[in-house]
Amino acid sequence: MKNANERKKIVKELLDLTDREFTDEELIHELISTKVTKNSEQREKLSLGQRASDAVAKFAGSWAFIFSFIAVMVIWMVLNVILASRAFDAYPFILLNLVLSCIAAVQAPLIMMSQNRQEAKDRKRAENDYKVNLKSELIVDDLHKKLDLVLENQKKITRMLGRYCADLTQAEKTEITSDANDAEKPKK
Repeated sequence: MKNANERKKIVKELLDLTDREFTDEELIHELISTKVTKNSEQREKLSLGQRASDAVAKFAGSWAFIFSFIAVMVIWMVLNVILASRAFDAYPFILLNLVLSCIAAVQAPLIMMSQNRQEAKDRKRAENDYKVNLKSELIVDDLHKKLDLVLENQKKITRMLGRYCADLTQAEKTEITSDANDAEKPKK
């Protein structure tokens, strides 16, 4: 973490608590128990217009739409060319241009509405991901500090064990030497 102020800001953002001060251990337990992810997307009720715009965007962005639209245009043009003098839309196909323009004029705003809703969902999802990442960062930072303490304690214990073994070895040497000296002394 950069500094204490940044950490407090992150905690406030994650926990939505501003008045309470936490110890590091309480903070981590509070963060672990706090649920950041929200599944509001699944329970969102859509209006008729929103459902329609989603359906239009889904169909208009598919190969089925492209192929069916090309087929309708080809049938329209072939039919008018075959009918020649009795055609309902003669060669420059002015009526076809009008229909295409009307479809584009209606379809574009519907697709934009659907895209705007999707963008809002993506923004919420990105914000949620950001909070999850912050939470994870705080927890990993705490785990890192605890691991550093464990390693430091392990080093202290290892040094103490080394000294104890050295003292024990010295005591054994002294005992062996005194036993040897006792053995060399003549008995009276």
